[in-house]
Amino acid sequence: MEAQTDIGQQRGTLYETDLPARLDRLPWGRFHSLLVFALGITWLLDGLEVTLAGSVSGALKSSPGLHMSNFDIGLAGGVYIAGAVLGALFFGWLTDRLGRRKLFFITLWLYVGATAATAFSFNLESFLLFRFLTGMGIGGEYTAINSTIQEFTPARFRGWVDLTINGTFWLGAALGAGGAIVLLDPQVVGGDLGWRLCFGIGAALGLLILIMRLWLPESPRWLLIHGQPDEARRIVEDIETRLREQGHDLPAVTGEPLRLHARSHTPLSEVFHTLFVSFRRRALVGMTLLTAQAFFYNAIFFTYALVLTDFYQVPAEHVGWYVLPLALGNFCGPLLLGRLFDVIGRRIMISLTYAISAVLLSISGYCFEQGWFDVTQQAIAWMVIFFFASAAASSAYLTVAETFPLEIRALAIAVFYAFGTGLGGIIGPLLFGELIQSQQRSSLFVGYLIGAFLMMSAAVVQAIWGVAAERQSLEQVARPLSQA
Repeated sequence: MEAQTDIGQQRGTLYETDLPARLDRLPWGRFHSLLVFALGITWLLDGLEVTLAGSVSGALKSSPGLHMSNFDIGLAGGVYIAGAVLGALFFGWLTDRLGRRKLFFITLWLYVGATAATAFSFNLESFLLFRFLTGMGIGGEYTAINSTIQEFTPARFRGWVDLTINGTFWLGAALGAGGAIVLLDPQVVGGDLGWRLCFGIGAALGLLILIMRLWLPESPRWLLIHGQPDEARRIVEDIETRLREQGHDLPAVTGEPLRLHARSHTPLSEVFHTLFVSFRRRALVGMTLLTAQAFFYNAIFFTYALVLTDFYQVPAEHVGWYVLPLALGNFCGPLLLGRLFDVIGRRIMISLTYAISAVLLSISGYCFEQGWFDVTQQAIAWMVIFFFASAAASSAYLTVAETFPLEIRALAIAVFYAFGTGLGGIIGPLLFGELIQSQQRSSLFVGYLIGAFLMMSAAVVQAIWGVAAERQSLEQVARPLSQA
């Protein structure tokens, strides 16, 4: 017999509930697959946007009205990240106050409108503005999507699911690269129209996702905290009914019910006290992991096309062919290594993937500086590096999403994404744009060593202070602030 605690019974503002335990003990079913597909595709959109910005950089330089320089390309990357940072903070705050479901519609609408507008950019300033707004939409998506998926996913699947979803960034990268290959080809479209149609891919895909999300429910965990236990129970019972109809046997619920106080919102003073006083060690870990991976990825990937065109003389319309194997390595890393984060554990696997990425980047950077690699060998080296780095980067988002209390989860994701990306993601592309402008391999090697140092530092911090959150409920990893 299942435990069926009556969560509708209210004692003042106090509720007793077993809904989190009921969600965590569920087998994987069609509901979970559809949830992951409809929400996790956000990462695909980000991969599409980032890849398009790099793959069409050659076309942007020659586009009438834009005529962008290498510095302008790096600036556009920085502006996109700045938008993502501000979007994450603003929409993350709203996500914890208004709910997950409302926000992942608002942020997706913003993304669709802004990326469509990018296709109609008429000068450098308009291009930068629309890229900033696109970044805001994507940044807001991160907070609403990551918190929602984690709050629905059974505890024993959480690590692998989160890493795999983050890895779909690279399916978007492959889509962007493939689109650039076709649309920048002078025999197909090419010219000024080609790069504009590339950005239209994201807008069309975003509209499709809007339709897919209409059936998604609100997070029962969020509803419980905000005084809507009956609606939370209805959603959980509906999921359980679907699973039984699909032939699944549901295990009995174990453990003591939670006692939670309903609240309308969490004051910002309590948010920051929780993040930087009560959980300051976890905050340091999250900040370090996200900063290192943001510098590593944004500095290198935003300028990947420029390295190919400026140092290996690859034609701009052929850059996409070199992005595809890079995307393959990035997607396969989280997919194949993700299970180990639930089996071996977070602390070991996160530290290991960060450290391996640092070592491989140093070796590859030295070979590049010495001129030992041709363009094919360089592409293979990047593919191997990012096999491990992609799992490492995905685990950073997993860490900040699961190690802080439910009431501030979305804003916690936003705060650490903002700090980490602001430090690593804005400085990185601008720095590497200048290093490439020097046309000196030795200058670029210094940038790679900085990235490797940051990744190795993150590995050490995680090994010392990381949280072993594998196979534990979110409420066990971080006690809710409203728990009695």
